[in-house]
Amino acid sequence: MEVLGIDIGSFGIKGAIVNTVMGEIISKKKSTEKIEDTRPHKLISQMHQIVKMFDWKGPIGCAFPAPTNRGVIISATRIDESWVDADADHLFSEITGCKVNVINDTDATGLAEMTFGAGKNQRGTTIVLTVGTGIGSSIFSNGILLPNTELGHMEFKGALIEDHASNRVRKEEGIRRKKWAKRLESTLEYYERVFHPSMIIMGGQVSKKPEKTFPFIKIHTKLKPAALKNDASIVGAAYYAAMQQKLQAKEI
Repeated sequence: MEVLGIDIGSFGIKGAIVNTVMGEIISKKKSTEKIEDTRPHKLISQMHQIVKMFDWKGPIGCAFPAPTNRGVIISATRIDESWVDADADHLFSEITGCKVNVINDTDATGLAEMTFGAGKNQRGTTIVLTVGTGIGSSIFSNGILLPNTELGHMEFKGALIEDHASNRVRKEEGIRRKKWAKRLESTLEYYERVFHPSMIIMGGQVSKKPEKTFPFIKIHTKLKPAALKNDASIVGAAYYAAMQQKLQAKEI
């Protein structure tokens, strides 16, 4: 199935057409300008804009920067609070004229990595992290997603984990890579004690050049960089929409 995958991020909305059987992007990626205002009517307008760029009429999967439940936004820490309780599935479907399925952005990343990437065929507990402006997370048990985890919001050493070890903090504090790796290491050790994972996959900025960071991280759990890198959220959102289409077809 071909699905338009869209990722709503802090630097704009980006999208591409995805072959959801192969987990591959089959078009050029296109994006809007940086998002300055995340209120619903602004994001809805930008969503319409990027769908028009593709002249798209088919299904759409959208990676959204907030926890979701069947397309409804549950909470909003990285986006305008007026999104809480909004039915994003309905709003985006109405403006685009296409069937849109919305999923948390790091859950989308995790689906892509577990289906097509570094976590394919992995059993046990797998944690997928996206290390960027914040630290997003998704957790899988034998390949089954536990949705809407916010491990970056857990407290560690008196602060939120993402305020201790995110890429944003590294840049703001001018931390060298080796020292930043040790912050990531202490964070991952904490997750090891709490969740006892079989594997941890790290995406986001840290997966672009893992050789600069990974050699300095010493933990017991198998650690892998995200294989799909920054394409994972687009691929995962499209794959999620394809799965929803199949489920709805069975119910009819």
